[in-house]
Amino acid sequence: MWTAKLRGEPVPARTGAQGRGRPGAGGPAPKAPFCGLVLGIDPSLRGTGLALVDFERGRAPVLLRCRTVRVPSKRSMAAALAEIHRAVEEFIRDASGIRHVALEQTIYVQNFQTAQILGAARGAAIAAAALRGLPVFEYPPLRVKQAVAGTGRASKEQLARTVRALLGHARMLAPDEADAAGVALCHAFSWQP
Repeated sequence: MWTAKLRGEPVPARTGAQGRGRPGAGGPAPKAPFCGLVLGIDPSLRGTGLALVDFERGRAPVLLRCRTVRVPSKRSMAAALAEIHRAVEEFIRDASGIRHVALEQTIYVQNFQTAQILGAARGAAIAAAALRGLPVFEYPPLRVKQAVAGTGRASKEQLARTVRALLGHARMLAPDEADAAGVALCHAFSWQP
């Protein structure tokens, strides 16, 4: 099933009771694979991951560009948000034809201040995409892990190795870049037209 999905071929439907998924049995038709450029973003105030992935029918996804936006802790929150916005804007400007932007949602955190900071980082990234009129999609970390690694309990290392294998990349990506690429893969694998 994953091989077909990566090649951009229709994914065979699962067969179940009462003939669901069989052609002519009233089951859902296989969905068309996602095609186009996706900018994946793993937002964080001090280390936002960006990954631009190209999806084309008949071949594996290709990582075109990635970057971790590092902002030193001595810089103010406002300066960090400006840097995140600039970096996302630069990716969008330099890569014409981005179809969608996919972000990782903020997970539940016990510290209210941490949640506010993560929300602000996400807002800076979302604003850059929205100002360019790009559709933005958000996915919780559990869904990203399920879509990419096959299990919501995958570790960050497992997710990074799977992302590397799916993209056919020669080197391990930095953790934030691997997470951003994972979000882009999740979007392409689960997107519904």
